Amino acid sequence: MEQSPFENRIDIERIHRTVAGIRSEIASVVVGQEDTIEMLLAAILSNGHILLEGVPGVAKTLTAKLIAKTIDVDFSRIQFTPDLMPSDVMGTNVFNPKNTSFEFRKGPIFSNIVLIDEINRAPAKTQSALFEVMEERSITVDGTSYHLPPPFMVIATQNPVEHEGTYQLPEAQLDRFAFKLIVQYPTHAQEVEILHRHQHQFSLHHLLDKVQKVIDSATLNELRELVSQVSVEDKLLEYIATMIQHTRSHGGLLLGASPRGSITILGTSKALAALRGRDFVTPEDIIHVAIPALRHRLSLSAEKEMEGVTTDDIIHDIIKGIEIPR
Repeated sequence: MEQSPFENRIDIERIHRTVAGIRSEIASVVVGQEDTIEMLLAAILSNGHILLEGVPGVAKTLTAKLIAKTIDVDFSRIQFTPDLMPSDVMGTNVFNPKNTSFEFRKGPIFSNIVLIDEINRAPAKTQSALFEVMEERSITVDGTSYHLPPPFMVIATQNPVEHEGTYQLPEAQLDRFAFKLIVQYPTHAQEVEILHRHQHQFSLHHLLDKVQKVIDSATLNELRELVSQVSVEDKLLEYIATMIQHTRSHGGLLLGASPRGSITILGTSKALAALRGRDFVTPEDIIHVAIPALRHRLSLSAEKEMEGVTTDDIIHDIIKGIEIPR
């Protein structure tokens, strides 16, 4: 972990200890994916939802489950399928003949950490059921609102949208995710290590059972409060705003980032700075979180799509065209 030569104005040693413990537990099961795990932790510490995308078999679901197992809070998993209904996720009112009244039976969304596996397997009607709970941490059913106690976060996985049997997520829902992280194939060395583990009677279920809780909900809330105190200079706020404004005027984009995008970059760059041992944000922190924070919030023009340009390419161009504050 990167250590800062500067004396911190706030105590972030607890973040270091916690992060080291979580990373150690995850590394006992998952090989590699260090950057993905760091970004997952940054999103968690900034109270953001996470979307993991990758082809089947690259440990998206496993990584999300491990993150959840290291935090001592309620956890639920929902497998999205084409026939899943909104009531299957949120819950429904059920008639009780004993007292001749309806009772609300909570769905699996009523938890602290919710893993939604293959979120793009369900049609838009079911996906849209998540809009309110992801933004406001509350659910309204038949005119009655139910508030979810903190912490609450969604970790969703999806296969690339060009695969058969998947649906494109609505733009409004994508905007509610802090990060969209692309889980890559392992390197050659990492794949060799995976094979070595399986060659030597590697038992995934046994290792999962041995994963320890590292923090509870109260500690997580305290760490989030520490992260919120990380300082950001005014010139860096200008830098973030300029970056977002460029997404709205870029000729290769039909849709730029919303203010939620700039707020996400601010919050996650603070968390990343704390993870790396600093109580202040640098331009490098902002640049590092910009692509996962923006890639899912932008819509390409038809011309750029035909040219094979990606939103990541556009974000790179925007960053290169802005003077980095020093």
